[in-house]
Amino acid sequence: MKILDVMPAEVILPDLQARDKLGILQELAAPVARAAGVSHAEMVRVLMERERLGSTGIGGGIGIPHGKLKGLDSLHLGFGLSRQGVDFESMDGRPTRIFFLLVTPENSTGLHLKVLARISRILKSEPFREKLLAAENRETIQAIIREEDEDF
Repeated sequence: MKILDVMPAEVILPDLQARDKLGILQELAAPVARAAGVSHAEMVRVLMERERLGSTGIGGGIGIPHGKLKGLDSLHLGFGLSRQGVDFESMDGRPTRIFFLLVTPENSTGLHLKVLARISRILKSEPFREKLLAAENRETIQAIIREEDEDF
């Protein structure tokens, strides 16, 4: 399975408008909740619960909000870019600009961890991050991810 196999075009948001953590999560979750056929409010609640355990802002301008959702039938990914960056309570205190959102079924711990590790691994590449930040539209973002992606 590749990242774009579970991340359709409509869940890629090239210009997030929210200015705070809750707003970013609400904005990222909207198209993913629609694609997954689940409640937007429930998805945001699960993501915020996870954030209370510790920020998913991992530093270097990257956030990977994630959670496990009851009633979900498969994993779903979303993506967003914040052009200005937001305070996502990252470990390094810097603004977060690149977001991958991951939600998985409640009982899929192995897959959840495997996908998180895969996303973290590709985001370690500085050229990859720079290309994403320079991308102006959804199609370009998809092409950049496709180029970097491997099966997980």
